[in-house]
Amino acid sequence: MIGIIKYQAGNLTSVSNALKRLGADHFISDEPDELSKADGIIFPGVGHAGAAMDDLRSRDLDVWLKNTDKPVLGICLGMQLLYESSEEGDSETLGLIPGRLKKFDSSKAKVPHMGWNQFAPQKEHPLINGIGNQQFLYYVHGYYAPSNDHALATCKYINDFAAVVAKDNFMGVQFHPEKSGSVGSLLLQNFLDMVKSNGS
Repeated sequence: MIGIIKYQAGNLTSVSNALKRLGADHFISDEPDELSKADGIIFPGVGHAGAAMDDLRSRDLDVWLKNTDKPVLGICLGMQLLYESSEEGDSETLGLIPGRLKKFDSSKAKVPHMGWNQFAPQKEHPLINGIGNQQFLYYVHGYYAPSNDHALATCKYINDFAAVVAKDNFMGVQFHPEKSGSVGSLLLQNFLDMVKSNGS
């Protein structure tokens, strides 16, 4: 069973629909006790980092996330909030992955980075099994995570940035797999398979 974290910055419906297409049992909740019953967690997000963190803190979801040992997949803003901080509102974020989010330089290209782009795998990982540098995924973001030792794949738009990250039980993707067609479905299925093997 997958728990989708409900908070004001979550793009819940499209993520839920993507899981339905894969036949994955799931529920949506903002209650830490309820989320603790899930086998894996999807942490979606669109919007402003500071406002999103305020909302998570108001529900004690920030504390819960920092302490869970369940597989967690952050999507877009959900991935960004896994890092230590963001230039967006000078926000302190969850601190689960080292690094600070930076804003794209709008003098060099249009910001936000929006539309279809690829990624270049940097490491092998079950989350990106079967996905290489030929497939296109859907991105919408004005801030980016610097590539570091935890980047599984990088993307190029103005700068190289982390497109997929993983540290311990926390994983994140900068693109929207729920809006990325069959490639996005494959990534979500990879996550479901990881959750299943984690619980078996």
